[in-house]
Amino acid sequence: MRLILAGAGAFGIKHMDAIGKIDGAEVVALVGRRLEPTAEVARKYRVPHAFTTLEEALALPEADAVILCTPTQMHAAQALQCMRAGKHVQVEIPLADSLADAEDVARVQRETGLVCMVGHTRRFNPSHQYLNRKFRRGELAIQQMDVQTYFFRRTNTNALGQARSWTDHLLWHHAAHTVDLFQYQTGEPVVIARAVQGPVHPVLGIAMDMSIQLKSAGGKICTLSLSFNNDGPLGTFFRYICDQGTFIARYDDLVTGREEPIDVSTVDVSMNGIELQDREFLEAIAEGRQPNASVADVLPCYQVLHRIEEQLRADG
Repeated sequence: MRLILAGAGAFGIKHMDAIGKIDGAEVVALVGRRLEPTAEVARKYRVPHAFTTLEEALALPEADAVILCTPTQMHAAQALQCMRAGKHVQVEIPLADSLADAEDVARVQRETGLVCMVGHTRRFNPSHQYLNRKFRRGELAIQQMDVQTYFFRRTNTNALGQARSWTDHLLWHHAAHTVDLFQYQTGEPVVIARAVQGPVHPVLGIAMDMSIQLKSAGGKICTLSLSFNNDGPLGTFFRYICDQGTFIARYDDLVTGREEPIDVSTVDVSMNGIELQDREFLEAIAEGRQPNASVADVLPCYQVLHRIEEQLRADG
């Protein structure tokens, strides 16, 4: 499987490392905003082509599929561009920053029949997979998910501390992880979604703090706190309060509510959620099926985000 990877930043490099662990997968082109640093990453990973436009890369006849790790605002348009060029595509989260754009991507996927997957990594982290299997078997039932998504981003920088050319978003990016995961883990649609947000940053133009409440059709609830103002441990921390115990998931690791480690090393072929996500993408293409976290699978998440955005606008 020969891949184009668009976006040579922090997350693009995570995908490069993951693909290097998958037999039969090869990145044949890297796309970045500036040629010199993109070519430098390409040389490091022995990628034969480096480009500054996705159009140039899509012209390569040997490329089968694309992974998009580009700015959020480009995701939907580039996903459409890839599918119209006959390429399968994995779009890093979020699929789009509006419901209309997300629905456009879903429509073109149906028209082309190509694989279009969205990088909802939490579905693949061994910690969340471990619990998902117990939920599906009826061994556990969620009462509440309590989730904290905390970063310190008072300047526009990425995960490597480098200046970023675009603005991140608490609702359309970071809340998307939890809204999708809550529906995925409960197996139920969200019927109530409410939010409040703090002041909009005068330079970045986004809310820096947000609180979201969700309720599923079966009465399960989720409380999500998000902040770009947190000067402390960074990342997302998931507390599952269940009928039979409490569990805390930190990306690929899992502990009980009393911080007792749970071995999730045998849940899947890797302990790396990004690698497992990429494996699912490539296997779905090879097997001619739609993947877990296909655009159709995750569209309900973006419908909920749209409802929350509309409510926040109405609240002023």
